[in-house]
Amino acid sequence: MTAAVYDVLGMGNAMVDVIAHAQESRLDELGIVKGAMHLIDEDRAVEIYAGMGPGIEMSGGSAGNTMAGIASLGGRGAFIGKVRDDQLGDVFAHDLRSIGVSFEVPRATSGPATGRCLILVSPDAQRTMNTYLGAGRGLSPEDIDPGYVASASVVYVEGYLWDTDAAKAAVLKAFEAAHAAGRLTSLTLSDPFCVDRFRGEFRDLVTNHLDIVFANEAEIMSLYEVETFEAAVEHARREGKVMVLTRSEKGSVVVRGDETYSVEAEPVHRVVDTTGAGDLYASGFLYGFTRGMPLGECARLGGVAAAEVISHVGARPGVLLSTLV
Repeated sequence: MTAAVYDVLGMGNAMVDVIAHAQESRLDELGIVKGAMHLIDEDRAVEIYAGMGPGIEMSGGSAGNTMAGIASLGGRGAFIGKVRDDQLGDVFAHDLRSIGVSFEVPRATSGPATGRCLILVSPDAQRTMNTYLGAGRGLSPEDIDPGYVASASVVYVEGYLWDTDAAKAAVLKAFEAAHAAGRLTSLTLSDPFCVDRFRGEFRDLVTNHLDIVFANEAEIMSLYEVETFEAAVEHARREGKVMVLTRSEKGSVVVRGDETYSVEAEPVHRVVDTTGAGDLYASGFLYGFTRGMPLGECARLGGVAAAEVISHVGARPGVLLSTLV
Protein backbone atom coordinates (compact mmCIF):
# COMPACT_ATOMS: atom_id res chain seq x y z
CA MET A 1 0.00 0.00 0.00
CA THR A 2 1.37 3.41 -0.99
CA ALA A 3 1.90 6.12 1.61
CA ALA A 4 -1.07 8.44 2.12
CA VAL A 5 -0.88 12.00 0.85
CA TYR A 6 -3.48 13.15 3.41
CA ASP A 7 -4.15 12.08 6.97
CA VAL A 8 -7.92 12.63 6.74
CA LEU A 9 -10.32 13.38 3.90
CA GLY A 10 -13.56 14.90 5.18
CA MET A 11 -16.89 14.76 3.39
CA GLY A 12 -19.78 16.99 4.37
CA ASN A 13 -22.08 19.89 3.65
CA ALA A 14 -20.03 22.93 2.65
CA MET A 15 -21.53 25.73 4.72
CA VAL A 16 -20.92 29.30 5.81
CA ASP A 17 -21.95 29.80 9.44
CA VAL A 18 -23.77 32.88 10.74
CA ILE A 19 -23.52 32.86 14.55
CA ALA A 20 -25.40 35.11 16.98
CA HIS A 21 -26.32 35.03 20.66
CA ALA A 22 -30.03 34.75 21.49
CA GLN A 23 -32.23 34.47 24.55
CA GLU A 24 -34.42 31.37 24.78
CA SER A 25 -37.45 33.64 24.38
CA ARG A 26 -36.18 34.54 20.90
CA LEU A 27 -36.00 30.84 19.99
CA ASP A 28 -39.61 30.48 21.11
CA GLU A 29 -40.65 33.50 19.04
CA LEU A 30 -39.01 31.96 15.98
CA GLY A 31 -40.57 28.54 16.67
CA ILE A 32 -37.20 26.80 17.02
CA VAL A 33 -36.45 23.77 19.19
CA LYS A 34 -33.38 24.55 21.29
CA GLY A 35 -30.24 22.47 20.86
CA ALA A 36 -31.21 20.70 17.62
CA MET A 37 -30.29 20.99 13.95
CA HIS A 38 -33.19 22.02 11.72
CA LEU A 39 -33.13 21.69 7.94
CA ILE A 40 -34.77 24.74 6.41
CA ASP A 41 -35.58 26.12 2.97
CA GLU A 42 -34.46 29.46 1.58
CA ASP A 43 -37.59 31.34 2.70
CA ARG A 44 -37.20 30.10 6.27
CA ALA A 45 -33.49 31.03 6.17
CA VAL A 46 -34.45 34.59 5.27
CA GLU A 47 -37.03 34.69 8.10
CA ILE A 48 -34.62 33.42 10.76
CA TYR A 49 -31.78 35.64 9.57
CA ALA A 50 -34.06 38.67 9.91
CA GLY A 51 -34.81 37.65 13.52
CA MET A 52 -31.16 37.22 14.53
CA GLY A 53 -29.17 39.82 16.39
CA PRO A 54 -25.65 40.96 15.48
CA GLY A 55 -23.45 38.02 14.59
CA ILE A 56 -20.32 36.82 12.89
CA GLU A 57 -19.92 34.92 9.61
CA MET A 58 -17.29 32.27 8.98
CA SER A 59 -16.87 29.12 6.93
CA GLY A 60 -18.23 26.09 8.75
CA GLY A 61 -20.05 22.83 8.24
CA SER A 62 -19.38 19.87 10.50
CA ALA A 63 -16.76 18.01 8.45
CA GLY A 64 -15.25 21.29 7.26
CA ASN A 65 -14.71 22.30 10.89
CA THR A 66 -13.04 18.95 11.57
CA MET A 67 -10.67 19.45 8.67
CA ALA A 68 -9.81 22.94 9.93
CA GLY A 69 -8.93 21.33 13.25
CA ILE A 70 -6.73 18.72 11.55
CA ALA A 71 -4.84 21.53 9.81
CA SER A 72 -4.52 23.52 13.05
CA LEU A 73 -2.93 20.49 14.70
CA GLY A 74 -0.38 20.24 11.88
CA GLY A 75 -2.09 17.42 9.99
CA ARG A 76 -2.72 17.02 6.27
CA GLY A 77 -6.38 17.31 5.28
CA ALA A 78 -8.64 17.30 2.22
CA PHE A 79 -12.34 18.07 1.86
CA ILE A 80 -15.16 17.02 -0.46
CA GLY A 81 -18.30 19.15 -0.48
CA LYS A 82 -20.32 21.23 -2.94
CA VAL A 83 -20.53 25.00 -3.24
CA ARG A 84 -21.87 27.34 -5.90
CA ASP A 85 -19.71 29.72 -7.95
CA ASP A 86 -20.92 32.66 -5.87
CA GLN A 87 -19.46 34.95 -3.19
CA LEU A 88 -20.02 32.55 -0.28
CA GLY A 89 -18.57 29.73 -2.38
CA ASP A 90 -15.45 31.86 -2.91
CA VAL A 91 -15.24 32.51 0.83
CA PHE A 92 -15.60 28.85 1.74
CA ALA A 93 -12.98 27.66 -0.75
CA HIS A 94 -10.51 30.39 0.23
CA ASP A 95 -10.91 29.71 3.95
CA LEU A 96 -10.09 26.01 3.56
CA ARG A 97 -7.21 26.44 1.15
CA SER A 98 -5.68 29.28 3.18
CA ILE A 99 -5.17 26.92 6.14
CA GLY A 100 -3.72 24.17 3.95
CA VAL A 101 -6.76 21.93 3.38
CA SER A 102 -7.11 20.57 -0.16
CA PHE A 103 -10.49 21.40 -1.78
CA GLU A 104 -10.74 20.32 -5.42
CA VAL A 105 -14.46 19.63 -6.05
CA PRO A 106 -15.74 21.64 -9.06
CA ARG A 107 -18.24 24.32 -8.08
CA ALA A 108 -21.83 24.24 -9.30
CA THR A 109 -22.50 26.81 -12.02
CA SER A 110 -26.29 26.79 -11.66
CA GLY A 111 -28.94 25.96 -9.09
CA PRO A 112 -29.13 26.88 -5.39
CA ALA A 113 -26.68 29.23 -3.72
CA THR A 114 -23.89 28.09 -1.39
CA GLY A 115 -25.34 26.72 1.83
CA ARG A 116 -25.38 28.49 5.14
CA CYS A 117 -26.11 27.59 8.77
CA LEU A 118 -27.81 30.12 11.04
CA ILE A 119 -26.65 29.36 14.59
CA LEU A 120 -28.31 30.80 17.68
CA VAL A 121 -26.26 30.47 20.86
CA SER A 122 -28.35 30.58 24.06
CA PRO A 123 -27.05 31.86 27.44
CA ASP A 124 -26.12 28.33 28.57
CA ALA A 125 -23.82 28.07 25.49
CA GLN A 126 -26.07 25.56 23.72
CA ARG A 127 -26.23 26.05 19.97
CA THR A 128 -29.33 25.70 17.84
CA MET A 129 -28.60 25.25 14.14
CA ASN A 130 -30.86 26.15 11.23
CA THR A 131 -29.33 24.78 8.07
CA TYR A 132 -30.05 25.74 4.48
CA LEU A 133 -28.10 23.16 2.49
CA GLY A 134 -28.30 25.06 -0.78
CA ALA A 135 -25.68 23.88 -3.27
CA GLY A 136 -24.55 21.26 -0.77
CA ARG A 137 -27.54 19.13 -1.75
CA GLY A 138 -25.94 18.73 -5.16
CA LEU A 139 -23.07 16.53 -3.94
CA SER A 140 -23.21 13.35 -6.02
CA PRO A 141 -21.14 10.30 -7.01
CA GLU A 142 -19.76 12.29 -9.96
CA ASP A 143 -17.92 14.47 -7.44
CA ILE A 144 -16.02 11.49 -6.03
CA ASP A 145 -12.60 10.76 -7.50
CA PRO A 146 -11.59 7.30 -6.20
CA GLY A 147 -7.91 8.17 -6.52
CA TYR A 148 -8.37 11.31 -4.43
CA VAL A 149 -10.22 9.32 -1.76
CA ALA A 150 -7.52 6.63 -1.77
CA SER A 151 -4.87 9.27 -1.06
CA ALA A 152 -6.10 9.70 2.54
CA SER A 153 -5.47 7.39 5.50
CA VAL A 154 -9.01 7.90 6.82
CA VAL A 155 -12.21 9.08 5.16
CA TYR A 156 -14.39 10.99 7.64
CA VAL A 157 -18.06 11.68 6.85
CA GLU A 158 -20.74 13.69 8.64
CA GLY A 159 -24.07 11.94 9.11
CA TYR A 160 -25.91 15.03 7.87
CA LEU A 161 -25.09 13.93 4.31
CA TRP A 162 -27.69 11.19 4.67
CA ASP A 163 -30.43 13.75 4.06
CA THR A 164 -30.07 13.43 0.26
CA ASP A 165 -29.98 10.26 -1.84
CA ALA A 166 -27.27 11.58 -4.17
CA ALA A 167 -24.98 12.35 -1.24
CA LYS A 168 -25.60 8.89 0.23
CA ALA A 169 -24.49 7.36 -3.05
CA ALA A 170 -21.42 9.61 -3.05
CA VAL A 171 -20.49 8.51 0.47
CA LEU A 172 -20.86 4.83 -0.34
CA LYS A 173 -18.69 5.29 -3.45
CA ALA A 174 -16.05 6.95 -1.29
CA PHE A 175 -16.18 4.18 1.32
CA GLU A 176 -15.77 1.56 -1.41
CA ALA A 177 -12.78 3.41 -2.87
CA ALA A 178 -11.20 3.78 0.58
CA HIS A 179 -11.51 0.12 1.49
CA ALA A 180 -10.31 -0.97 -1.97
CA ALA A 181 -7.13 1.03 -1.29
CA GLY A 182 -6.70 -0.40 2.21
CA ARG A 183 -7.76 2.85 3.90
CA LEU A 184 -10.17 3.33 6.82
CA THR A 185 -13.66 4.83 6.96
CA SER A 186 -15.36 6.82 9.69
CA LEU A 187 -18.67 8.55 10.36
CA THR A 188 -20.03 10.96 12.94
CA LEU A 189 -23.71 10.43 13.73
CA SER A 190 -24.04 14.24 13.80
CA ASP A 191 -27.33 14.78 15.67
CA PRO A 192 -29.95 12.72 17.57
CA PHE A 193 -32.64 13.85 15.13
CA CYS A 194 -30.42 12.68 12.26
CA VAL A 195 -30.14 9.28 13.96
CA ASP A 196 -33.92 9.16 14.39
CA ARG A 197 -34.37 9.71 10.66
CA PHE A 198 -31.86 7.11 9.51
CA ARG A 199 -31.43 4.67 12.40
CA GLY A 200 -31.67 1.50 10.30
CA GLU A 201 -29.28 2.79 7.66
CA PHE A 202 -26.80 4.02 10.26
CA ARG A 203 -26.83 0.65 11.98
CA ASP A 204 -26.07 -0.99 8.66
CA LEU A 205 -23.21 1.45 8.07
CA VAL A 206 -21.71 0.74 11.49
CA THR A 207 -21.87 -3.01 10.96
CA ASN A 208 -20.88 -3.25 7.31
CA HIS A 209 -19.05 -0.13 6.13
CA LEU A 210 -17.29 1.65 8.97
CA ASP A 211 -14.07 1.28 10.93
CA ILE A 212 -14.48 4.26 13.29
CA VAL A 213 -17.73 5.77 14.64
CA PHE A 214 -18.14 9.07 16.47
CA ALA A 215 -21.25 9.77 18.56
CA ASN A 216 -22.26 11.77 21.58
CA GLU A 217 -24.25 10.33 24.46
CA ALA A 218 -27.68 11.16 23.05
CA GLU A 219 -26.80 9.92 19.56
CA ILE A 220 -25.48 6.51 20.63
CA MET A 221 -28.48 5.94 22.91
CA SER A 222 -30.79 6.82 20.03
CA LEU A 223 -28.91 4.53 17.64
CA TYR A 224 -29.47 1.50 19.86
CA GLU A 225 -32.81 2.68 21.30
CA VAL A 226 -31.75 2.25 24.92
CA GLU A 227 -32.41 4.32 28.05
CA THR A 228 -28.89 4.52 29.50
CA PHE A 229 -25.43 5.34 28.25
CA GLU A 230 -24.09 2.15 29.85
CA ALA A 231 -26.47 0.02 27.81
CA ALA A 232 -25.45 1.87 24.64
CA VAL A 233 -21.79 1.22 25.40
CA GLU A 234 -22.43 -2.52 25.60
CA HIS A 235 -24.15 -2.46 22.20
CA ALA A 236 -21.28 -0.41 20.76
CA ARG A 237 -18.73 -2.82 22.20
CA ARG A 238 -20.27 -5.72 20.28
CA GLU A 239 -19.64 -3.94 16.97
CA GLY A 240 -15.92 -4.65 17.29
CA LYS A 241 -15.14 -1.26 15.73
CA VAL A 242 -13.47 1.81 17.22
CA MET A 243 -16.48 3.49 18.84
CA VAL A 244 -15.73 7.01 20.08
CA LEU A 245 -18.39 8.29 22.47
CA THR A 246 -18.34 11.83 23.83
CA ARG A 247 -20.13 12.98 26.99
CA SER A 248 -19.56 16.76 27.22
CA GLU A 249 -18.28 17.65 30.72
CA LYS A 250 -18.05 13.93 31.58
CA GLY A 251 -15.29 13.43 29.03
CA SER A 252 -15.32 10.57 26.54
CA VAL A 253 -15.30 6.79 26.33
CA VAL A 254 -13.66 4.83 23.52
CA VAL A 255 -14.43 1.13 23.13
CA ARG A 256 -13.10 -1.46 20.72
CA GLY A 257 -14.39 -4.91 21.57
CA ASP A 258 -13.32 -5.64 25.14
CA GLU A 259 -11.05 -2.59 25.28
CA THR A 260 -12.31 0.49 27.12
CA TYR A 261 -10.63 3.89 27.43
CA SER A 262 -12.31 6.50 29.65
CA VAL A 263 -10.83 10.00 29.49
CA GLU A 264 -11.85 12.99 31.58
CA ALA A 265 -12.85 16.26 29.93
CA GLU A 266 -10.19 18.95 29.68
CA PRO A 267 -10.72 21.90 32.02
CA VAL A 268 -12.37 24.97 30.49
CA HIS A 269 -12.29 28.33 32.29
CA ARG A 270 -15.57 29.42 30.73
CA VAL A 271 -17.84 27.73 28.20
CA VAL A 272 -18.86 30.37 25.67
CA ASP A 273 -20.25 28.45 22.68
CA THR A 274 -20.52 24.69 22.24
CA THR A 275 -20.72 24.99 18.45
CA GLY A 276 -18.14 22.67 16.91
CA ALA A 277 -17.23 20.76 20.09
CA GLY A 278 -17.86 17.35 18.51
CA ASP A 279 -16.28 18.42 15.23
CA LEU A 280 -13.04 19.49 16.90
CA TYR A 281 -13.01 16.44 19.19
CA ALA A 282 -12.94 14.36 15.99
CA SER A 283 -10.02 16.50 14.74
CA GLY A 284 -7.92 15.71 17.78
CA PHE A 285 -8.85 12.04 17.85
CA LEU A 286 -8.16 11.46 14.15
CA TYR A 287 -4.92 13.44 14.27
CA GLY A 288 -3.66 11.10 16.96
CA PHE A 289 -5.12 8.00 15.34
CA THR A 290 -3.44 8.62 11.98
CA ARG A 291 -0.13 8.87 13.83
CA GLY A 292 -0.57 5.52 15.52
CA MET A 293 -1.13 6.90 19.01
CA PRO A 294 -2.92 4.78 21.67
CA LEU A 295 -6.69 5.22 21.71
CA GLY A 296 -6.62 6.83 25.14
CA GLU A 297 -4.17 9.46 23.91
CA CYS A 298 -6.30 10.04 20.80
CA ALA A 299 -9.25 10.72 23.12
CA ARG A 300 -7.16 13.15 25.19
CA LEU A 301 -6.20 15.10 22.07
CA GLY A 302 -9.87 15.20 21.10
CA GLY A 303 -10.69 16.67 24.48
CA VAL A 304 -7.99 19.33 24.16
CA ALA A 305 -9.32 20.44 20.75
CA ALA A 306 -12.93 20.46 21.95
CA ALA A 307 -12.06 22.46 25.07
CA GLU A 308 -10.37 25.14 22.98
CA VAL A 309 -13.26 25.62 20.58
CA ILE A 310 -15.96 25.94 23.25
CA SER A 311 -14.00 28.70 24.99
CA HIS A 312 -14.88 31.24 22.26
CA VAL A 313 -17.58 31.99 19.70
CA GLY A 314 -17.23 30.02 16.47
CA ALA A 315 -16.70 26.43 15.43
CA ARG A 316 -13.07 26.62 14.34
CA PRO A 317 -9.91 26.96 16.43
CA GLY A 318 -9.08 30.38 17.82
CA VAL A 319 -5.42 29.46 18.30
CA LEU A 320 -3.11 26.94 16.66
CA LEU A 321 -4.06 23.64 18.28
CA SER A 322 -0.53 22.39 17.69
CA THR A 323 0.60 24.77 20.47
CA LEU A 324 -1.74 23.07 22.98
CA VAL A 325 -0.83 19.41 22.50
